[in-house]
Amino acid sequence: MGYLHIFDMDGTLLSGSTANLEVARQLGTLPELHALEARFAAGTLDTRGFSAEIHRLWRDLTPAAVAAAYAAGPWLEGIAGVCADIRSRGEHSAVITMSPDFFARHLLDLGFDDVVASRFPPPPFTAPLDPAGVLTPGDKVRIAEELRVRHGLTAAQCVAYGDSMSDAPLFRHLGNTVAVNADHHLADLAALDYRGTDLAGAYALARSLLTAARAAP
Repeated sequence: MGYLHIFDMDGTLLSGSTANLEVARQLGTLPELHALEARFAAGTLDTRGFSAEIHRLWRDLTPAAVAAAYAAGPWLEGIAGVCADIRSRGEHSAVITMSPDFFARHLLDLGFDDVVASRFPPPPFTAPLDPAGVLTPGDKVRIAEELRVRHGLTAAQCVAYGDSMSDAPLFRHLGNTVAVNADHHLADLAALDYRGTDLAGAYALARSLLTAARAAP
């Protein structure tokens, strides 16, 4: 029986951090990013507006700087091993993140089958940002459904991993959910809650959910 494993990136695979924070550290623009985050938290800047601002802030970003930021990130242990196990079982893995694709696509090197992220022009940014390519929490449900249908699976054959309320729409949509070092808001929505530094631990909980679902009448 096939399954689809859907992972969030910021705060989930990337423990205690985000793609934007790691890029900002690399570029020395943490104060500017924190100011944008404060505006976002206050509701004066939405997801698309936030992306437009970092597109402006990082107009001279280079692929080398992105690669360095990615390499320096505090990633969970065991990511490649989990992807390899999923693939060995004939199952599928995907990352869905609202963060920029120029950062997230590096995860393909670890063995994920799909990485879907907010679309940015290639750095350095000489082309404008298309707001339609910036993802919102609700888009996670849409993309998960597109992947599910592509693979011919039911919702019961999907499991989501996440850490914050941006994952809440997907967690409400699916029954098999694992909170990974999550805040209490998402942990309360999740079927199971993992705390630790190794993705293999969260994956083991997910497999227990899938086993139980398979055994249910």
